[in-house]
Amino acid sequence: MYIDGDGADKDHDKAFELSKNLAKNEYPCGINLLAYCYEHGIGTEVNEQKAFELYKKVADLGNLHGICNLGFCYENGIGTDIDEEKAFKLYQAAANLGYSYGVNNLGCCYNYGIGIDFDEETAFGLYQKAANSGNEYAQYNLAIMYEHGKVVEENMEKAIYWFKKCADQGHQDAKKKLMSHCYKFGYGTVKNMDKATYWYKKSSSLGSKYVLNN
Repeated sequence: MYIDGDGADKDHDKAFELSKNLAKNEYPCGINLLAYCYEHGIGTEVNEQKAFELYKKVADLGNLHGICNLGFCYENGIGTDIDEEKAFKLYQAAANLGYSYGVNNLGCCYNYGIGIDFDEETAFGLYQKAANSGNEYAQYNLAIMYEHGKVVEENMEKAIYWFKKCADQGHQDAKKKLMSHCYKFGYGTVKNMDKATYWYKKSSSLGSKYVLNN
């Protein structure tokens, strides 16, 4: 809330202090948020090592969000050495417990060969599973596969369907896709400049927001 101004004015100092208090009382959400603050320098200086330690702590508590965040650290070398196999195993653990972000991230591993051999068919199935459960990142990834004809035949109607689904949840890149590739040029749908303008304004007014596997 205080981090991105959703429902309250942005106040990074308050966000950091609130996260510290929650983490002090061993609330997993607070530990995750505090790690995020250290990773991105929200209300404090950037400290990736501290962020990694906190993500590991909350993952060890069995928190699914923390497990995915720890996987992201290993995948990208945040506060630790890159270890794609560890990242894969962590995403797999979260996915096996039905966590949609774990399922999506596991799909990315198969799609790009992260800690495992390339397997686009498995990636497609995982994206589809997570997308059907409402995960906006998986919906976007699934739309891309339909747009480019990966594994399945190119199908712009299905691509637009999934772009629209995740755009409705605030996914910035999906909004840009709807605006530039679909409604503006009639790519897979009827040209509609009103809708193109609508999605353009939505994407530009909200700004870009980075959320770590959230």
